[in-house]
Amino acid sequence: MRAWGTSQGRLRGRGAPGEFGETPSSLAAMSTEKTPAAARHPDRLRPRSDDDLEACVRVLAEVHRADGYPVDWPARPGAWLAPAAGLGAWVAERDGAVTGHVALAAAGDGDLAPALWSGRNGSRTAATAVVGRLFVAPWARGRGLGALLLGRAVEEARGRGLHPVLDVVASDTAATALYERLGWRRLATVAQHWGPSREVSVHCYAAPLPSEPPSSASAVRRL
Repeated sequence: MRAWGTSQGRLRGRGAPGEFGETPSSLAAMSTEKTPAAARHPDRLRPRSDDDLEACVRVLAEVHRADGYPVDWPARPGAWLAPAAGLGAWVAERDGAVTGHVALAAAGDGDLAPALWSGRNGSRTAATAVVGRLFVAPWARGRGLGALLLGRAVEEARGRGLHPVLDVVASDTAATALYERLGWRRLATVAQHWGPSREVSVHCYAAPLPSEPPSSASAVRRL
């Protein structure tokens, strides 16, 4: 399974590198195994702690070598994973080893997907939450961790009364396939400028409404 989400910026149309983007801080009071899928999965989901950051950076480095995510390696990867604007972050763990990560952030001024969602639904951007920093260790793939981590972030957003949205680099076809199998709706594809002469196409997605089932029940099993 590939890593998902844009690697630049806080998932913003302006694509400034090194912010939240795609993708936190942990919410220790939240249960991480509320859903039947999480209860059955061999990997345990739990809130990320500061003590996890070193292991998360090691896994992120493996993902970067294998998949090129993030596209540009951050100067301070720990800070990249844990910016101040986070609403929560979770890790997947098996036998004491971190196997995956996801984070959730509040929408901020200039965030692209929140603005698209709110514009179409007559709501405020503050009514959305941005999912990001989603990745799974190369050696832990094929167990549905990507979908499980994504579901945990969605659960948290909805528990806060927020609608989950995200951006993903258009070239990441594995990510877009997963989102669409899970019922996420593409809002637009936009060009982000990641430098004076660098333009990248990014898909903007919104999660399905709670009443909308995923388009395929097999999505969790596939990735």
